[in-house]
Amino acid sequence: MNASRPLLLLLAPLLAGCAAAPERPETLRQALFNLGERAAIRVTEAPALPRPPGDQVLLLVTPEVNGELGIGQERFRESLTRALLAVGDGPQVLDWSDSMGEGGGDNQWRLESRLMADGPRLRLSDRELLPYRLTLILRRPDGESVMWEESLQGALDATAL
Repeated sequence: MNASRPLLLLLAPLLAGCAAAPERPETLRQALFNLGERAAIRVTEAPALPRPPGDQVLLLVTPEVNGELGIGQERFRESLTRALLAVGDGPQVLDWSDSMGEGGGDNQWRLESRLMADGPRLRLSDRELLPYRLTLILRRPDGESVMWEESLQGALDATAL
């Protein structure tokens, strides 16, 4: 019994280190969650949306995502959707389809998003950063005129992607 105790003492720090080490998918999820959260705050604060935002319906158009960033459309869409749904007294969120363009109610808004690379990779001593620009646009479901537009800029850690 005493012989196994030193072995356990040697393995305990190793096992604790494995449990505490963050995995790449968690880092990516967190980076996308933070970006989605910033976008959701901006959208729900948009002056074009009547108050309270809980009475509004956002129809999410499939986002346009630049392949250089290494983030798929669905991953970004999921992140944005989750962030919008997490807003307290926030809007209802539905996926947009072309059939929704006719007969939209006064409380419906089409949300378009474009996530683009905004310059070359920035090489630091310990990582690479990918500059991005996220453009958010609100339109009425049956119209083409822009009711509100905002751009967010930042950089994603390439090692998280």
